[in-house]
Amino acid sequence: MSVAAYCIFCCRQIGTSGPATKKQPSWNDIKHFSTFDGEDHECALWLLLKRTQSEDKEVRLQAVQELAKNTHWHDYQYGTVAQACDQRTAIGLARSKDIDLRFFLPPPSLPKMKNDYLIEDELRLLLVSLPQTGLDPCVQYFTSLALRESSQTLAAQRGGLWCFGGNGLPYCETLGKVPSETVELFCLQALVQHSKVSSHCDKIEAQGGLQLLQRIYQLRKDSAKIQRNIIRIIGNMALDERLHSSIVRAGWVSVLAEVMKSPHVIQSSHASRALANLDRDTVQEKYPDGVYVLHPQYRSSQPIRADILFVHGLMGAAFKTWRQQDIDQPVDKKAPEVQEYSQCWPKTWLASDCPALRIISVEYDTRLSDWKAKCPVEPHRTSIAYRSNELLEKLRVAGIGERPLVWVSHSMGGLLVKKMLVDASKNPEMDKIVNNTRGIIFYSVPHHGSQLAEYSINARYLLFPSVEVKELSKDSPALKVLNDDFLSVAKDKKFPVLSFAETLPTHIGSMLKLHVVPLESAKLGIGELIPVDVNHLNICKPKKKEAFLYQRTLKFIQDVLATDLGE
Repeated sequence: MSVAAYCIFCCRQIGTSGPATKKQPSWNDIKHFSTFDGEDHECALWLLLKRTQSEDKEVRLQAVQELAKNTHWHDYQYGTVAQACDQRTAIGLARSKDIDLRFFLPPPSLPKMKNDYLIEDELRLLLVSLPQTGLDPCVQYFTSLALRESSQTLAAQRGGLWCFGGNGLPYCETLGKVPSETVELFCLQALVQHSKVSSHCDKIEAQGGLQLLQRIYQLRKDSAKIQRNIIRIIGNMALDERLHSSIVRAGWVSVLAEVMKSPHVIQSSHASRALANLDRDTVQEKYPDGVYVLHPQYRSSQPIRADILFVHGLMGAAFKTWRQQDIDQPVDKKAPEVQEYSQCWPKTWLASDCPALRIISVEYDTRLSDWKAKCPVEPHRTSIAYRSNELLEKLRVAGIGERPLVWVSHSMGGLLVKKMLVDASKNPEMDKIVNNTRGIIFYSVPHHGSQLAEYSINARYLLFPSVEVKELSKDSPALKVLNDDFLSVAKDKKFPVLSFAETLPTHIGSMLKLHVVPLESAKLGIGELIPVDVNHLNICKPKKKEAFLYQRTLKFIQDVLATDLGE
């Protein structure tokens, strides 16, 4: 058998339409090929594909790595790989840095729909098909909101006009200006909540939800918010390995591979999380909703020796809290030559300085006021105690505690870190998180409360201060108990602690200007406290990589992890 004939044989075996139906040649057969007939690249391609399906994990991982590095092939050869590779290989390629997108088949063609009205209708039908009783109150709230808004809009459409009410603004427009994207966003937010429930993910898949989401994704390329919600749903569904084949067949691997290349950290990190949940060959952990890996986002031969966990505060987020400080530039002056702006300095600067770290950022909803709250039910669910239990479970699934760990927190996030460590110290199943903690960084954390709570109660524009704000009341008994409990654990475990404190007031809305966390409240009682001439929002946003805030943070991390990193 010639090499060319063998390649054709392999093509038939690996094929494009499913598993092989004939016996494949053994490795002994391959050894008999001693001459090449001018099709060396073709043979190399098929041999690599063969190796990607090896039972030996190291062999197939190496083969995927070699495939990913090939940049000299013709379009049809990339197309061959796209058609012939198996699910595991496609996911591995998608998680390879600088991958050529020609390795992936485009999403399967879907029947064209006549108009946006049908998409809204299908989204409503999908939501109605999901369980409606015995639900988490937030799932119920978002589902009823989405069905109500879409029903009102559709009913108005049929009359030639639409009036958007409910949580929106009460106004009417002509039929030509129907806000389909707004209705879709309500429905997608409800689906995000449903996708957190494993049994609901099964229903979404069974009802053709993966294909419907693909259609909406392709139609709404101009809406980053819609696309981000959809990828968030895919990431949640990917937590269930039983759904992986369905996700791949619906064409999501090629979409996620493309979004991984996005210059926008929020988009790429959502895609990275979904692919990590799909990649069971190299990722042991799973990343629940709201837990994002900032580094490494691709497969890497670099061993991970420790974890850094970032926890934002009130009104913060997993990415925007940790961006580089915005620098105001006078209009009449030419902007100086500066380094590229960092949308998320842990992902760029810290990952570059400490490549052996796994850097994770978590996200949870917080708010100043219960007025127009996202989910105005069961307020206890937004308490620090509730969030601690919820986040600890997510972190356990993500493998936090298996490696040496450093916590980095801002504002109320520091109180949450303290509560999690106190709770973990009382739970034998979580004690690894405490025992592996190597250090904690607090950026303007109100250990003894914040003036914001008092101002919120008195300020009429806030109307109803949220549970989060009420818990920050100055010198509250609950904060004192939490601080005493934490100090007991910290002193017993000898946690190294570094605290930063703001010295400048912060503008809150157009009415308030105050020191959100005064110096005396930022004093924990242990560790070093460093006052910095910035306000509450910028205390965790260094102006540049060379700035004191970042360099001191970096030094602390390197010092407490010196033994673990071998430095």
